[in-house]
Amino acid sequence: MAADRLQVDTIVIGGGIAGMQAALDLADQGYRVALVEKNPSVGGKMIGLSKVFPTLDCCSCITTPKMAAVAYHDNIDLLTYSEVQSVSRNEQGFVVQVLKKPRYVIDDACTGCRSCELVCPLDLPDDANEFGRTAHRVIYVPFTTAVPQKALIDIDQCVFCGKCLQACPSDAIDFSQLPAFLEIQARSIILATGYQVTRYDAKKQYGAGKLRNVIDGLMMERLLAPTGPYGRVLRPSDGKQPASIAYVQCAGSRDETLGVPYCSRVCCMYAIKQAMLLSGMLPLADITIYYMDIRTFGKGYEQFYRSAQAMGITFVKGKVARITEDADQNPTVRVELIDDHSQVVERKHDLVVLSVGMLPGGDPQALYGVPTSEDGFVRIPNYNVAPATTTQEGVFATGTAIGPMDIVDSIVTASAAAAEVSAYLQSHYAAGSLTDAERSLIHA
Repeated sequence: MAADRLQVDTIVIGGGIAGMQAALDLADQGYRVALVEKNPSVGGKMIGLSKVFPTLDCCSCITTPKMAAVAYHDNIDLLTYSEVQSVSRNEQGFVVQVLKKPRYVIDDACTGCRSCELVCPLDLPDDANEFGRTAHRVIYVPFTTAVPQKALIDIDQCVFCGKCLQACPSDAIDFSQLPAFLEIQARSIILATGYQVTRYDAKKQYGAGKLRNVIDGLMMERLLAPTGPYGRVLRPSDGKQPASIAYVQCAGSRDETLGVPYCSRVCCMYAIKQAMLLSGMLPLADITIYYMDIRTFGKGYEQFYRSAQAMGITFVKGKVARITEDADQNPTVRVELIDDHSQVVERKHDLVVLSVGMLPGGDPQALYGVPTSEDGFVRIPNYNVAPATTTQEGVFATGTAIGPMDIVDSIVTASAAAAEVSAYLQSHYAAGSLTDAERSLIHA
């Protein structure tokens, strides 16, 4: 099957906050950018969070304008629900083969009205956005603020009843769609492949995956978010509001047994942030954070920690050995108190949150030939001088593709990557950005 072809100055892999920022910075300078995101919408993990630390600003309020900006920028070609299949070099830079997965909905025709959702008879667990806490229809728009605001069909679960065909006012349903290939000629590549979190059931002694009232930090973010599944914080087992909540720090980092010996940097801060939000939501709840060390490394972060203490949040220095539950599914935390002569105690809570850590979002070596450090993140040879330049000429990296970092640092490194790419294009391609003719989409 012949592939469509597109020529750009830079292709950005990943549509999270770092990828969007890098794409916008380059596009604002007049460079042509292709932004490739594997999910049906841009926004990454940030769009699912509640608030950012230490300012407690709304995540959606920050992310949504950037999502709209990349979708409607004249110099950005947005390719969602698409994945890179291969990368090769030529005299002009890189040839990137991208697979565009079928939505079974015609993008240009779909208006996002959701008429199809209203008539679809089947529900599926929303594992991608709500960890299965809620459901969506077989044909659905990913979430309220998704960009693009287009529906897609889970074709494997569809019974082809035809109700969406009848309900769609713009005749956008197309069950005959097939995967399509796009060949992109790019002069440079930015890897913004993001991160994944440590599996919350990785440590069996913490009971995650079996104990219903043991969840991880991202699950709590959705419970706290105004767009979350319930609009409030409820226990998964029985739907009750928890009166006692505990956080277990370093539940997926600084642990040789998990192969994650490094600190993920953000875990302490997001636990403190969530604890403060919980304190406001549930003012009578007891909130405890079990920690080995509190690492508040950024500007204003230490004061944020002190404010949490002043709010009455309890910080207990200790190492949690295991978590069990009683007959009412209340988690029981067994912890060794480090500052109290290694005393071992057991404390009962209604809900336990594991502060899981960050893992690399993918293997850059396989597709891009970019080596990684011992931790699996992209290796940057001279981070203090060129914080986005990899060992491969013309390939740059940003955000959590480089290593664990918070949102602020992700945005900073994204702008740094855009600056380095701009300098690279100016030095290697004297003519500057592509001409209008080069930018046009050519059908093979």
